[in-house]
Amino acid sequence: MSVETIAPAVAGAVDKEVRRLDRVIIRFAGDSGDGMQLTGDRFTSETASFGNDLSTLPNFPAEIRAPAGTLPGVSSFQLHFADHDILTPGDAPNVLVAMNPAALKANIGDMPRGTEIIVNTDEFTKRAMQKVGYDTSPLEDGSLDGYHLHPVPLTTLTVEALKEFDLTRKEAERSKNMFALGLLSWMYHRPTEGTEKFLKSKFAKKPDIAAANIAAYWAGWNFGETTEDFAVSYEVAPAAKAFPPGTYRNISGNLALSYGLVAASRQADLPLFLGSYPITPASDILHELSRHKNFGVRTFQAEDEIAGIGAALGAAFGGSLAVTTTSGPGVALKSETIGLAVSLELPLLVVDIQRGGPSTGLPTKTEQADLLQAMYGRNGEAPVPVVAPRTPADCFDAALEAVRIALTYRTPVFLLSDGYLANGSEPWRIPETSELPDLTVQFAQGPNHTLDDGTEVFWPYKRDPHTLARPWAVPGTPGLEHRVGGIEKQDGTGNISYDPANHDFMVRTRQAKVDGIDVPDLQVDDPDGARTLVLGWGSTYGPITAAVRRIRKEGGQIAQAHLRHLNPFPHNLGEVLTRYERVIVPEMNLGQLATLIRAKYLIAARSYNQVNGMPFKAEQLATALKEAIDGH
Repeated sequence: MSVETIAPAVAGAVDKEVRRLDRVIIRFAGDSGDGMQLTGDRFTSETASFGNDLSTLPNFPAEIRAPAGTLPGVSSFQLHFADHDILTPGDAPNVLVAMNPAALKANIGDMPRGTEIIVNTDEFTKRAMQKVGYDTSPLEDGSLDGYHLHPVPLTTLTVEALKEFDLTRKEAERSKNMFALGLLSWMYHRPTEGTEKFLKSKFAKKPDIAAANIAAYWAGWNFGETTEDFAVSYEVAPAAKAFPPGTYRNISGNLALSYGLVAASRQADLPLFLGSYPITPASDILHELSRHKNFGVRTFQAEDEIAGIGAALGAAFGGSLAVTTTSGPGVALKSETIGLAVSLELPLLVVDIQRGGPSTGLPTKTEQADLLQAMYGRNGEAPVPVVAPRTPADCFDAALEAVRIALTYRTPVFLLSDGYLANGSEPWRIPETSELPDLTVQFAQGPNHTLDDGTEVFWPYKRDPHTLARPWAVPGTPGLEHRVGGIEKQDGTGNISYDPANHDFMVRTRQAKVDGIDVPDLQVDDPDGARTLVLGWGSTYGPITAAVRRIRKEGGQIAQAHLRHLNPFPHNLGEVLTRYERVIVPEMNLGQLATLIRAKYLIAARSYNQVNGMPFKAEQLATALKEAIDGH
């Protein structure tokens, strides 16, 4: 992180030095009821409007409401923002805002020496410290001497600032997160208008609460401006060179995916139907799509995962763009109906926002461990295409691509996102409608086959010779009546068939349809003719790319490629892999893509794995990749 000192500014009676930074990593941490996610969201929104590039990492406790002041109940929000292109929420914070002892204890291990720590001293009572294992106060025992510690009585200052309002002390204390937001907004010269507008809108029916939160926000701002403890503020210039021209907004992965589904529905001229059951971290998609009835979106919150996908498959049969959303445990329950969709050969999008497993596992933590389940987690030979986005904003484009495949080839498609992408956010350039693909579909309109006696009939399994897709016949279309179900179909007619040769033909044909899907060739970033390739998929893109940049900046040679299409693989993948002496595959699992690569291409791909519920750190990956380059 480079630092430039600007001429001191005068604020009140205190001279304030302003330093210009190229990037900053901030982490807000507190109880799940302290509003840390809201505070982080607001700081992120103002940072996005200012024009910085950014990446965020919300980190939620798994318990809905863990006991206050305990380590399992700590909620945090990390934001990395810069004046240049960045790809990750950062390895380690430059600033930690700790609202209580638990927040400090849970996060201090990530703080490098010399970084800044702002603590709410009001919460450092003897009982609160003992609850998390502090025998003595870390604010007084010297354990924090290696940091720039800022003890701030956030609760007391907030209550004092709101004494003119008709609020109870408990109500006033709830605004301490806005005091903290105001203080950090002053420290980093963030815009203020958006937060004021947000608070007025959020509490439109409670104007006194809105006014109190705004007052707490400005109290924090003014505290930073006048107190001698904060003698330095910082500027991070907009990342003007990082973005192509266009209109941008900050967007999370789940929101981008939701918008991608709506856009795909409009481009296909099909009504969008979502059959879903709430599950972390996929529920936000259900919440978002339920707001867009004006775009012909219908959402159905089913009684369970099986009903959700059953309704979605029924909607596909009825001529809708059908989607079901879930996470790993829900995919297990949906597997039988996914197999039915394979047999029926109907377009269905299965969105899996992966989380830590197995079983209930880690509901609020991230993982990439559902790849093999998506590939093979069904009875029989039931091939399903798999698509994976690489960044939060890329979830929009990945949704469009998954829909293209589903509609073109009449098949269920897996879209594998994960909790890191779903909840993280970054700037997104809003595309023009002219840039979106044409996804229009031609439904079957009449007979498509002539019998030997000259009779014209409709065969529901007569295939397009190029895509091997069967016709999509909307129920109620005269003359197109046909049987559906999970028992094997006769080629062409769709009648029930137990003939061994026919079954062999249908199994191989369904596989050939998936194998023949048109996907772009894999692009390789290799400016120096490297001997080592790092191959990734999904959300590892940011950490891998950041690590590759570090290695190249230090003079190392390494190539990078990232897979969006995991079934089928790009046709040139085998040829790419044979160019390199070493292939490294970092994954947030125990080596699932590496297993597929070894099996299909007989390449001795080396795994680098992590399954701790958190994304890779760039420095951690860079170290591992440098060892691989050196032949270790």
